[in-house]
Amino acid sequence: MPPEDITVISTPQQTSSSIKAKVRSLPIELWPDTDRQAWLSARRPSERLKRGGTGSHMKAITLDDLARRYGYFLDFMSRRALLDADTAAGAHVTSDNVDAYVAELNRRVGSVTTYGSIYKLRRACELIDPARDLSWLAETDKDLALVMRPRSKSDRWVLTEVLVEAGLTLIAEAENSRKMSKLGKARQVRNGLMVAMLAMHPIRLKNVAALEIGRNLVEIKDSWWIVLSASETKEDRPDERRIDDLLKPVLDRYLKKYRPWLAGADKSTAALWLSSNDGNSMTYDGVARAITETGPPSASPSALICSEPLPLPALPSMAALSRISRARCFITLTTVSPRLTTIAHQA
Repeated sequence: MPPEDITVISTPQQTSSSIKAKVRSLPIELWPDTDRQAWLSARRPSERLKRGGTGSHMKAITLDDLARRYGYFLDFMSRRALLDADTAAGAHVTSDNVDAYVAELNRRVGSVTTYGSIYKLRRACELIDPARDLSWLAETDKDLALVMRPRSKSDRWVLTEVLVEAGLTLIAEAENSRKMSKLGKARQVRNGLMVAMLAMHPIRLKNVAALEIGRNLVEIKDSWWIVLSASETKEDRPDERRIDDLLKPVLDRYLKKYRPWLAGADKSTAALWLSSNDGNSMTYDGVARAITETGPPSASPSALICSEPLPLPALPSMAALSRISRARCFITLTTVSPRLTTIAHQA
């Protein structure tokens, strides 16, 4: 530690690294009491003959996202020692505070994220204090919208059939392994099936994570279907998709053999995706991590490509994969692990 009378000046790179290491969305239980109570009131659902809160018409996932963005702003105020526990609800959202917040965002995130953060900060504040004039903040997010430049993701695009083959390769690798434990095999089969299913049937990740056997994953006349109700989709309309015949044998093996290995003694849950840690249903974040962290984290991507070809009896030819709809021909690998990216590009 330097002596107290010495001023330490950080370089911009050091400051940026420090910010990235410390930044988080302040949990609701740590918000100032006025903000917390106003937010809970805003998301109070409607009841018969009783009006709900200002955000009662919004879906829970939208409200959770707005709360997360507002939490990031409050965390910014906390890190600057400006968070006042006794101020009025939404009072931290001032022009000076927002300008300082935008300056920090510009240093650590892209222009699209900066715009989204300020836009959703305004949306959250409108729910917390509906009577407040936030026209100045609306002008700020419009200005940010004019200068935002989305980053190109073209270097992460992979043909759907190649990504499906990568997922099936992971499954075949696990099923043919003589060294992996039963739990390790079950986990990798699960992860490979996630990737292949998401590539062939691109639904929202939250819907993938929430799949339950017998509810929104049902077997009808020897075929598996994903059946989403209107309340489960962003468009508020039902969505029904028949699982492709290519994936049915893998899904059947997962359900009959590998999922029970993950479940252990507890057979009560209907969730499709089970954690290898405790056998419970996987959360949204758990499913995202399973896809992102596929493969041993200590190994480099190049080390994960087999030096000798594996026997792949379940792996289809590219000709068989070509029947996949070209309307879904590109999938971005934004959330896919380096291992899977390497397998996909090598396929």
